[in-house]
Amino acid sequence: MNYGLTVFRCLLISLATVAILPASANSQAVELGRGSSLIAPEAFLSQGFDVSSFPAGTFGEDTGPSPAQQPGEQKGGAISRSVKRVLADQRELYLAPFKPANFKWDALVLAGTTGLLIADRHIENALPGGHYTFFQDSSDIAIAGLGAALAGAWIYGIKNDHPHLKEMGDLELESLVDTFLIYTPMQFIAGRQRPGEGNGHGDFLRHHAMNTSFPGGHAMFAWAMATVAAREYPKPWVEVLAYGAALTVTAGRFLGRDHWSSDMFVGTALGISIGNNIFHSRCDPDVSDSCRRHSKRVKMPAELQSWRQPDSH
Repeated sequence: MNYGLTVFRCLLISLATVAILPASANSQAVELGRGSSLIAPEAFLSQGFDVSSFPAGTFGEDTGPSPAQQPGEQKGGAISRSVKRVLADQRELYLAPFKPANFKWDALVLAGTTGLLIADRHIENALPGGHYTFFQDSSDIAIAGLGAALAGAWIYGIKNDHPHLKEMGDLELESLVDTFLIYTPMQFIAGRQRPGEGNGHGDFLRHHAMNTSFPGGHAMFAWAMATVAAREYPKPWVEVLAYGAALTVTAGRFLGRDHWSSDMFVGTALGISIGNNIFHSRCDPDVSDSCRRHSKRVKMPAELQSWRQPDSH
């Protein structure tokens, strides 16, 4: 493979990466009894009629879905709202790179990805050998610990009715869903070989399945989770723990020879972009101080703004 063709292919892959970077009155007949007829309201009053003698639900304002219907209807409504919400997320994430305000970040990611694609083999050959299992295990422990800590905080928030922790857990879950929906097609499209596979050059379009090299999935999911947590609680100790765990995940997968340097760079960039986008578009200013400060500076699109507040039904 000549050098010019390699560079050209690298540029194509970089452009594809930037293109998906992130960087959504019941009416009821009233039965008054057998043989009864409709009577004017004045008649009821003049006769001292007692409305409370009617069973609950007789009048329109008292009626509603039967208890047997309510859970199913609520469940169906929640699923429908969640699907619409995620679809709105995906639309915003795929359109984000084309917004003028993001052009500088597009250029940075494009330049970094292109440079690392060209230098991948040289960087890989310069890495220290051995201890691959240690690095891989460190990465697995870090991402499991990060996920478990955030899940525990979410459960605590639900059980103790803590709005801020509940919001963080909700947005963490949403960011993971959105990350998966971007990660999966990229894996199928890129089909890149991992270090040590094939000819050892990290060729693209060699696989037609998930769990390939590009982009780095562990890095992508870890940085998305860490970014949401650090945005919700912008305290130094939270940022150190969250970003430290994400960095450990990324370094462990890279030093364990599971990915090329460009894989980890793109995975990290996408994870941070998705986490930031989900937080800024979905956070509630009444719950999060950092969201309130951001809302004063930036006006979100109407279709995303409508999802900020919790559902009223």
